[in-house]
Amino acid sequence: MSVSITARAAGSRAKFGLLVLGSLAGIIGAGAASAAGVDSDVPSIVVKYSDQNLTTDDGALALYRRITSAAKRVCPDASTKDLSRLAIAQQCQNEAVARAIRQIDNSRLAALHAAHSKNG
Repeated sequence: MSVSITARAAGSRAKFGLLVLGSLAGIIGAGAASAAGVDSDVPSIVVKYSDQNLTTDDGALALYRRITSAAKRVCPDASTKDLSRLAIAQQCQNEAVARAIRQIDNSRLAALHAAHSKNG
């Protein structure tokens, strides 16, 4: 199994989508969601995993870290001093991780994501 995390920066708007096991995910703009295809020129990172990775807390944590790392690499740079670009980058990362977690559909991974989202 794999998760492909994809992002595109378009001017002041960031768009991204996720592709899980070859199924099409939506592209989300800064503040508006729309269903669309994922372009082949959009940067993406495939995160491979197996169901066995998700049977333990350590395995779920390792996959969660790999998903968040992939989201940081494909979304716009969050180290900017421009607050609007920073917000777009953070939204891109948060939404990419959340979408991947929903599409993987594992309760252990979902609980881990909920705990991390709640604690910042």
